[in-house]
Amino acid sequence: MFYLLPGLGADERVFRNLLPLLQGPTRVLPWLTPEPDESLPHYATRMAADLPMDAEGLLVGVSFGGVVGLEINRLRPRLRTVLVSSIPDSSCLPPLLRLIRATGVYRLFPPQWLKLFPRAGQWYFGVKNGEEYELFKKILQDMEPVYTRWAIHRLLHWDSTHVGRSIQILGTHDRVFPPGPTPVEYLIRGGGHFMVLSHAKEISQILNRLEQQEREAAS
Repeated sequence: MFYLLPGLGADERVFRNLLPLLQGPTRVLPWLTPEPDESLPHYATRMAADLPMDAEGLLVGVSFGGVVGLEINRLRPRLRTVLVSSIPDSSCLPPLLRLIRATGVYRLFPPQWLKLFPRAGQWYFGVKNGEEYELFKKILQDMEPVYTRWAIHRLLHWDSTHVGRSIQILGTHDRVFPPGPTPVEYLIRGGGHFMVLSHAKEISQILNRLEQQEREAAS
């Protein structure tokens, strides 16, 4: 079983190249609207509410979806979290995001501004021209400001203490979460932050292999 969590502000559309390649039942977990000043653990509790307590399979989180996935994994420990273009704990925040957190500059700019500069976002997220860029623009236009502002704050101030282990799939060209000195289980050559679309075939091969290992271990 694959439980899929899209990235910040995204939805099931980011999995359109991946879903046909996954060899097993899949379920995309849609984002909920955060409550005022809601903590990340409380949000994860609501996200996990309709998952069986003994749920098994892979919990695949893209970018911020990986962070939420790890929080859900605290509540559903029989799941195995796989991070795609994401980080295993808050110590892995890159220097740019640490600077943004320290200065608080993210508080000064409304998330809607992201919609005005899609080309800058294209470069930062590693989005290719053509269909990928058109989808990226649509996702930007559909982003909900309340959720986006909440998610950015929760990412920058994530308490990942005792969050548990995960499997990380990272791209060599990811500008949001660039590879660092910490070993990565799977490194996708040429993959950017949007590689769930551009490198869906390689990612699906990894996920299918991991899911098969899970089934064999359970049998």
